[in-house]
Amino acid sequence: MASPSRARGGGQGVLNTLNALTEDDLGSAAQRDRRKRMLDATIALATKGGYDAVQMRAVAENADVALGTLYRYFPSKNHLLVTGLAREFEQSLEKLDRMEIPGDTPGERVLFVLGRVTRKLQRYPQLTEAMTRAFMFADASVAAEVDTVGRLMEDMFGRAMHAEPNAQDRAIARVIGDVWLSNLVAWVTRRASVSDVASRLELTVHLLLDNVSDEPAR
Repeated sequence: MASPSRARGGGQGVLNTLNALTEDDLGSAAQRDRRKRMLDATIALATKGGYDAVQMRAVAENADVALGTLYRYFPSKNHLLVTGLAREFEQSLEKLDRMEIPGDTPGERVLFVLGRVTRKLQRYPQLTEAMTRAFMFADASVAAEVDTVGRLMEDMFGRAMHAEPNAQDRAIARVIGDVWLSNLVAWVTRRASVSDVASRLELTVHLLLDNVSDEPAR
């Protein structure tokens, strides 16, 4: 699958990045609300029917926007679904920032975060299948959205290690994110059970973090 830390190039990717609508670009409350409705409609459709249920016309109708408007914000269903995945991670990160993550070591805290986020996604298998499938199929045109997902994962796992993660923390967080997403794909494609995923993630964290101090490097 595509790695969240992998750079994606190409003229089309640059063009789409320049044209991508971010929260800062949207400007008005009405535009932000319209964007939220599009993502809400996407999540609702994917939750009920998975990847194939997310059709651009259906999203536009459920969001009460013109089809052309939807395409202006999100050029494809993969843009919608990867942005939806980013929003899920944003919400998880906001909740984690408001709490003290339990655990006496970086590894214990990362395992807590992994377990919490994984359980949330496993409660909605159709939605998770749709978002991870979109991430797998993402090409250069979805580079900005893929990079956002990677950055959010890096923030989640890095902050679990230390409140102010250093370069090493972030490098480890990227590896954990890659392993986590690949195992999530294995789960949604029925190549791994919930216990398989948990065991693999625990092994990965132990291999990477057992010798990492609870005190951040200076």
